[in-house]
Amino acid sequence: MKLASVILAAGQGTRMKSDLQKVLHPLMGKPLVAYAVETMRALTESQPVLLVGRGTDAVCEVVGQDAVFVEQAEQKGTGHAVLQARDTLRGQSDLVLVTYADMPLLTAETLHQLVERQQQNTGPLTMLTLVTNTPRGFGRIVRDGSGGVLKIVEEAVATPEELAIRELNAGVYCFDAQWLWSHIDQIPLSLPKKEYYLTDLIEMAVGEGARVEAVTTEDKTEVLGINTRVHLAEAERALRLRINERWMLAGVTIVDPDTTTIEPDVAIGQDTTIHPNTHLRGATAIGAHCVIGPNTIIEDCQIGDRCEVLASVLEQAVMEDDSDIGPFGHLRKGARLCQGAHMGNFGELKNSTLGAGAKMGHFSYLGDAQVGAEANIGAGTITCNFDGKQKNRTEIGEDAFIGSDTMLVAPIKVGKGAKTGAGSVVTHDVPAGAVAYGVPARVKGSTEKK
Repeated sequence: MKLASVILAAGQGTRMKSDLQKVLHPLMGKPLVAYAVETMRALTESQPVLLVGRGTDAVCEVVGQDAVFVEQAEQKGTGHAVLQARDTLRGQSDLVLVTYADMPLLTAETLHQLVERQQQNTGPLTMLTLVTNTPRGFGRIVRDGSGGVLKIVEEAVATPEELAIRELNAGVYCFDAQWLWSHIDQIPLSLPKKEYYLTDLIEMAVGEGARVEAVTTEDKTEVLGINTRVHLAEAERALRLRINERWMLAGVTIVDPDTTTIEPDVAIGQDTTIHPNTHLRGATAIGAHCVIGPNTIIEDCQIGDRCEVLASVLEQAVMEDDSDIGPFGHLRKGARLCQGAHMGNFGELKNSTLGAGAKMGHFSYLGDAQVGAEANIGAGTITCNFDGKQKNRTEIGEDAFIGSDTMLVAPIKVGKGAKTGAGSVVTHDVPAGAVAYGVPARVKGSTEKK
């Protein structure tokens, strides 16, 4: 059977008390709506229909080509919202799955179960229900003697016996498409809000003698809807623990899952250890047998095997195999530690490469620099890369030795095996094998051929 999907995203989200639309609030590095769209795309090859309200250009920009956008100009309830998708989807599928953009933890596995149950159902719809002791205002599910859903009773009008029911309506449905589109405009107007609700379709189906099925989950985090920042924090914690558990089961040691944040697109190799207070963000990829943290932030970085990162911040950088950094190091955009390179405490690298086996022990800054293999960068070394108008390059050759507190005024080249004395201010190129010392630095000796 062909499946189409509808995601409701037109709500104003006023309880978030924010200038940012609710479905654009970030959760573990992604906007809420992205989770709903990705989950739907995992179920069906067709683009989901995303129901948006007025002034939602930012939502369309974020989602891009991953969804078809339909506007719900007036917010008149969930039934009215789905009605707006009829012209787009009618005749395009056998089943229609309806979810919400503010339910980021709903899994493709659960929705697949919902679709499978409806494929087997002789009636027109299957709904997702939740069994929990914390109802949070959800409607209660009343079943008939055969186990079919008889009706949904809203909390405000439920009897004491109905309030004791632990099975709740999660608001997610899979419909027979033909039945849905022929009934969606028959939903009665509900007072006092003057809105049209999808829940009334259950009563309509039962009234026709049709069977309404349900798939039940006991994981309340899956159907957590984000309406406030309190809910957003709850979802963040639930998703963090879900991701951490997945990595631990895949062979990654996470010392303290409660204080470790790993965003959804991060990849980690087997036998890597993640220490507390570590945040792995964006498209970061970490190899096997690494030690990361504690107190570390890594964003959009590529890290090889057997690397160590201690109490440092890395952004859009690369660490090759067997390299290490920290504590209190900073790799900025374009930084690269080649194989076996060492960068110690309070060092900073920006748009620079530290060659294979090179060492930059402590208290140094290299910007726009290329450092050769096995070179040594003494404490306090600085590349003076900005002349007030443009950034300039520094090149340091293989096996070079840069003395402590050396200022390298770019553009400049220090040759292979060259040395600088402590406290030197180097303003001219230093030939291979030569020694530069003093302020300004003078050059003594060279192995360059005349």
